[in-house]
Amino acid sequence: MRPHRAHRTSRRAVTIGAALAGSAALLAAGISTGTAGAAPSDAKGALPASLSAGDYLSLVKAADAPAAKKAVAKELKLGSKEALEVRSVIKNNNGDTHTRYERTYDGLPVIGGDLVVQKSKGGDTERVTKANDAKIAVDTDAAVAAHKPKKSAAKGSEAPRQVVLAVKGKPVLAWETVNGGVQKDGTPNELHVFTDAKTGKKLFEYQGIHKGTGTGQYSGEVELGTTEADGKFTLTDGERGGGRTTDLNNGQSGDGELFTNDSDVWGDGTPANRETAAVDAHFGTAATWDYFKDVHGRDGIRGDGEGALTRVHYGDNYVNAFWSDACFCMTYGDGENNEKPLTSTDVAAHEMTHGVTSATAGLVYQGESGGLNEATSDIFAAAVEFHVNSETDVADYMVGEMIDINGDGTPLRYMDEPSKDGKSLDFWEEGAGDVDVHYSSGIGNHFFYLLAEGSGEKEINGVKYNSPTSDGSTLEGIGIEKAADIWFKALTEQMTSTTDYADARRATVAAATDLYGADSAEVTAVEAAWAGVNVNG
Repeated sequence: MRPHRAHRTSRRAVTIGAALAGSAALLAAGISTGTAGAAPSDAKGALPASLSAGDYLSLVKAADAPAAKKAVAKELKLGSKEALEVRSVIKNNNGDTHTRYERTYDGLPVIGGDLVVQKSKGGDTERVTKANDAKIAVDTDAAVAAHKPKKSAAKGSEAPRQVVLAVKGKPVLAWETVNGGVQKDGTPNELHVFTDAKTGKKLFEYQGIHKGTGTGQYSGEVELGTTEADGKFTLTDGERGGGRTTDLNNGQSGDGELFTNDSDVWGDGTPANRETAAVDAHFGTAATWDYFKDVHGRDGIRGDGEGALTRVHYGDNYVNAFWSDACFCMTYGDGENNEKPLTSTDVAAHEMTHGVTSATAGLVYQGESGGLNEATSDIFAAAVEFHVNSETDVADYMVGEMIDINGDGTPLRYMDEPSKDGKSLDFWEEGAGDVDVHYSSGIGNHFFYLLAEGSGEKEINGVKYNSPTSDGSTLEGIGIEKAADIWFKALTEQMTSTTDYADARRATVAAATDLYGADSAEVTAVEAAWAGVNVNG
């Protein structure tokens, strides 16, 4: 076998069509973010520290040591059958750590048993946040066999496993079944269904595939992280954890074929060239990686420096994109008539953020927590756009503004007034948790817009906004950078799998307090923005 040359990372310009370049010149380049600005010096201590993958993994290893976990379990007065498993660790500049644990009971996974323990630099416990405060006391030897569900025959289904379900109310012994196959629109299916082990009654379900649709055909002329070996270049980003972009060739399974090129010049700006969609997706993934690392000190989706798989050209006329924990990958369809790939920067940021959410808060993709999961992806999609500052895809507070998915030039979602799409919620109301997560996300999106930019009429980068409030109040924004810092801190240090909008209010107030102080203008702004979407203390 011929030996490979040493790998190196290449950053080369991508050829984009002249028509696109011409139109790009007409777009505004500046970014207006109200009173946005970097966090003041007194807030830096509470911001996440920038850790290398090695440093992060060392923190996880130390926290996951049996003696360390037993000590925490004892301090929290957990029962003798309960044990902890470390999911992730956040370390702040001031030395505080926020360790997120999964819980087991008598060896069984506890769904909704996750918790976060905040310790000071000196090792003192300062705060504990639990997804469910209820005491776990279930009979794991109950008559289970008679009510064990059958494994679905659909491809990708998993055999039922016994768990303790603690997502809502009193924990109960249950069976978890993961049903595979595909959904009606062609999206892979990973439906988690929980049934009572004693009665067989269905208790709860959530979808493991996190779907979203997005924007644009082109990123403009951009640099890509590629790798060369034996005179060939591939869309493998050696600078960002070895993340790969592959071609599914309109299939619906597998890793796909890695994009390979002789010249390291990719795409021509047209959907007819299969590399074009790969350019947009690969660039969007890199831009999102850079945002989380540059702004929040997070090295990759899990903080461990590992890059994710990006798959393009999924299915036929598939008008969607999705994130899957199972393959640790993002997948994009080619849109209507296979001419509008859903591969723009904000779509990539939206899908990749689902991975960050999964690795941190683990917001269950159902009910209000599911709405917050979707809102988090939209929030950081906007934050990434403003961070990139592209002249081609100008930063805004809209989702899907370039794909024309509605056929009339309107975006998929609006953050300043979500109800303009005809389905999303502007304000919290009873039953919000029963609304599809893509529309209940409007509450979180609207809160974030109000916090960042304020209410009323405003023009940013040539886009006009007019954001209402539920209580008629007039709000001033604190800027998207501060707003994103607060949301990221709340997501990674405070929110749990069962967080709803009321708890999201608590989490963001706590985050703003840690960053800026209890009497700060930022805390006041957070409280006012939540009141503006009818989420009150």
